[in-house]
This record gives sequence, structure tokens and C-alpha cells, in this order.
Amino acid sequence: MRVLSLLSADGNTEPGTARLCDVCAEVSAMSGAGIMLMADNAPLGSVCTTNEVSVLIEELQYTLGEGPCVDAHKSGRPVLEPDLADPATLRWLAFSPPALAAGTRAVFGFPLQVGAARLGAMNLYRDRPGRLSDDQHADALVMADVAAQAVLAMQANAPFDTVARELEAGANFHLVEHQASGMVATQLGISVGEALVRLRAHAFSHDLALIEVAEAVVARQLRFDPS
Repeated sequence: MRVLSLLSADGNTEPGTARLCDVCAEVSAMSGAGIMLMADNAPLGSVCTTNEVSVLIEELQYTLGEGPCVDAHKSGRPVLEPDLADPATLRWLAFSPPALAAGTRAVFGFPLQVGAARLGAMNLYRDRPGRLSDDQHADALVMADVAAQAVLAMQANAPFDTVARELEAGANFHLVEHQASGMVATQLGISVGEALVRLRAHAFSHDLALIEVAEAVVARQLRFDPS
């Protein structure tokens, strides 16, 4: 009931994704939150974020293909890092430094899934290190379930092979990168997922942003050769 009352604050019975992210952070007592949709273990983009740090966290995970949301979606279970600066297990070598520089000290990824269907993940971050309390962990699981159900409900009436208008509002689905991935997949005769990996590798090796490489591919200024 607490979650429902927060979502419907100000009498809004259809709060949309922005309010959904705000409530995810509020209920779990985190500094910020984000919700990322994924397909075939590859990020599609963020549905919503709560602040600039959350935006950066989602962008890093999309661009680098690593981070708590990516791992939570792949594994189907929560991925918890209470101290990003001094982790018990070293991981996310590309993600961690810029996330720390932005003020992130702890990150927690929770999968969004309904039955066997995996939709993506909810990311929570905190500006100080520390484990989730039992109550926070339980609240985060509830919010991940609420978010998954909300995404399904918003998408239910959308035309086939399109994204619901409610999900697009305020979202960043990286359309240019997806278009470039399709073009590279055709050029190399590989899957779209593998093409996105090639784009990321090219961006990293040339010290470029992923969107710069994608825009060059779409503008036909850059072509990937099978050789």
C-alpha cells in the first residue's frame, strides 16, 4: 500500500516512468535510481533516471556493456556492490572509475522479470558505501517487481514491434546506436548484438564516445570491413 500511495501521489493514477524511478529511490532510501530495458543480454537504453548521476550510470552501462544492471539481467538475480571503491571482487574495470568520479560509492542491480520473461534491470546507487539493510533489500525487490509489472502494463496496448508512448517519454533508447548496429551486422554478417560489441570496441580503442562511432556509421563515414 505504501508503494501504491507514493506512485499515485497528487491523485495521479498513471504516474509514468519518471515517477516510477523517483519512488524506486525513495522507497529503498537510495541516492538515485534508473530503469534499463534489455534484450538478448544487451541494453536497449534507459526508461527513466532520477538525477544526473543516475543518467551517467545508465549511459556507462549502455556504452560499456558492463555494470550492475547488465549482470543482474544476465544472471536473473540481484547484483550488489556495497563499496565500489574497494570491492571484495574486482569487476567492471571500465565502469567503476567514471562512476566513482561522479560520486557513486555503492551500486545495486535488481532484475526486472515476470515469470520467465526478463525485461531489464533496476539500478540503485548511493553516494556513500554500505550494504543494504534487510528492509532495504526487501523494498528493492518489491520495487523491481512493481517496475516490471508497470513496464508490461505500459507496453501492453502498443502496436507490435513499437515502444509504448508512455515508455518513450523521457527515455533514452539510443536509436542511432541501434541503427548503426544493424548496419554493421549487415556489413559483417553477424548478429546485431555482436555488432554492438564491435562498435563499443572501436569506440574504446579510438577513445571515442559510442554515439560518435554510431553517427559515423549511419552517415556512411565509417564502414566495418570483414577482413
